[in-house]
Amino acid sequence: MNLSNIVSEIHPIASTREKSTPVTLDRGHLGQAKAAYNTRRVDLTRATHLLQGDIRPQAGDLVLARIEGIGQHTRIELANGRRALLYKGDEVIVCYGARYAPDQFESYLPDDLGPCHLVAAGGVASRCENRHKRMKPPTAIHPLGLLADSQGQRINMQGAALPRIPAVTGHPFTVAVVGTSMNAGKTTTVASLVRGFKATGRRIGTAKVSGTGAGGDRWAVVDVGADPVLDFTDAGVPSTFGLPLAQLEDIFIQLNRQLAAQGAEVVILEVADGLFQRETAALLASRVFREGVDCLLFAATDALGAKAGVDHLKQLGLEAAAVSGIITASPLASREAAQVLEIPVVSAAELANASWLPNPEAAVAGDELGRILSVSQALPASRVSA
Repeated sequence: MNLSNIVSEIHPIASTREKSTPVTLDRGHLGQAKAAYNTRRVDLTRATHLLQGDIRPQAGDLVLARIEGIGQHTRIELANGRRALLYKGDEVIVCYGARYAPDQFESYLPDDLGPCHLVAAGGVASRCENRHKRMKPPTAIHPLGLLADSQGQRINMQGAALPRIPAVTGHPFTVAVVGTSMNAGKTTTVASLVRGFKATGRRIGTAKVSGTGAGGDRWAVVDVGADPVLDFTDAGVPSTFGLPLAQLEDIFIQLNRQLAAQGAEVVILEVADGLFQRETAALLASRVFREGVDCLLFAATDALGAKAGVDHLKQLGLEAAAVSGIITASPLASREAAQVLEIPVVSAAELANASWLPNPEAAVAGDELGRILSVSQALPASRVSA
């Protein structure tokens, strides 16, 4: 659509950036744009203006953009999880951010409001530099301007983040799931753990603490009964790619505190991508992760990856309790891994029917992680931090 349909007047308010022009939005027109999952916490009624001109976007800034060409992403995920079809000429509300996805795109935050790409269905505007050969070129978008409030201040996801929770003296029993790579079966492992732990009668909370904003993983655990369910976008960031360790640790801490405050009795966390991804590696090596996790499960795609990953975790001082993930879809691959591992290889079905669960009582006592808990035993409500 022509930009003139959006603009009703040039509004003489001060801009927060040099050479930017605040333009009044037609509210009815804005309401027709498809607002992506990553914008779900933002009160879009605050958006009264567009900022245009010579502006450098910041991660999390909301942008109104027009679809210029359909590529890999033919749909956009809305706040309610529905994937709406995209057509050339559609207008969308998405967030600026970077993406690290070896199976899809490598992309970075643009330094201007020029043409860029939709690199995640959850609504990430970015400039793609590389893609997996199985991927089509990314869907092309043309930014029309940053969303701004009546004072000309840009609207950013950070302003809609969950409120901060101060330090607490303990945390619920916490299981973390890490893996060899993207698509190693981490989310399936988390969902299976939710089903298994729910059989004990406890309330299970989950959080994805890193990755690129999209709702697929959230809906997967909502559908198996996790409650509450959070991810890093609730902490105000569209992606954790490129974040410094201090910010990663803060997201990890705040999501954990939020889950506990909302009544989770067992917490299950997912860390995105593989052990060698920069942000994942930094987080796993941190004291914050070590002190905040009681049990660790490792998702792998094959026996070699399982063995190498478990050994790498040991080098970091982390003991995996079990291996699960895509590898367990193959009985042969599972047996192969079991021959070289000292820990069990546990299928999604075994996690889901509670025939295998990590032992929170051993964690409380400081014993070796990963002992077996019979579902007839009670889980402690919380674990006091050291």
